[in-house]
Amino acid sequence: MASCAAYHEFPRTRTHERSLRPLGGALTTDLKILVGLLALAMSTMLVYSLSGARQKPDRLASAAHGSFVFGSFLSGWLYWFTHPVVRAAVVLRLSPTAFNLVGVAFGWAAGFLFATEHVALAGWSVLLGGVADVLDGRIARAMGIADARGAFLDSTLDRFAEVGVFVGLVLLLRNSALGAGLAAAALGGSLLVSYARARGQSQGVVCKIGVMQRAERLLLVGFGALFDPAVSAQWGSGRPGTLLVPLLALMVVGALGTAIFRTLWIARDLQDTDSQ
Repeated sequence: MASCAAYHEFPRTRTHERSLRPLGGALTTDLKILVGLLALAMSTMLVYSLSGARQKPDRLASAAHGSFVFGSFLSGWLYWFTHPVVRAAVVLRLSPTAFNLVGVAFGWAAGFLFATEHVALAGWSVLLGGVADVLDGRIARAMGIADARGAFLDSTLDRFAEVGVFVGLVLLLRNSALGAGLAAAALGGSLLVSYARARGQSQGVVCKIGVMQRAERLLLVGFGALFDPAVSAQWGSGRPGTLLVPLLALMVVGALGTAIFRTLWIARDLQDTDSQ
């Protein structure tokens, strides 16, 4: 019986051993930082709402962006909150492309951190990459240098960043066929959402409808990674993925559903155009 138990026991990595300890140390620090940032966000949202900034038109908004599933209030607040960084970048003449490249670096850093089971740090890297992604286009428009080349680089480099993140998730969940499969499917769905829109635009059809666009995917993976170590330690086996796997399943459903919907919507629109 002893040999049988030893045969079925999963090997424990350093991350596994850390996650089986009581919630403390680095994990508590991550959660404290997150709670502090959420408190800051809530307080600044109150200022944003009461100051009248919400009612002012956003002159740096881009018509190319789709709707944000969590509402226009949150997206408007984020643009308002990060505007001082945009102004500083304009004064310092920082290139928007530099922010694109920073986003890619954070994406691949997150992938490496996922692969080496530093899940919470990977979550921070994903979220910081998302902030860089928000800033690049707004800085370009503030400088008056937004052009087709910049839009192409922005969209393409975003895909490079996503590949880095999801490859890291596949490696993190490699011991689970379900987890690794969902991470791979989430990558495929993410790329298909973007490809369907880009291919439609190349045919003269703009389709921004759907959920699980880039912003939603970043938030799910980023915050999911921050909370996953605590959830895995308390309600799972201690190994990473207790929270991330169901979130990836949600992402797969949303992303593939959006990609399928966009494909059918664009195809129908093109058919109507051809029949005229």
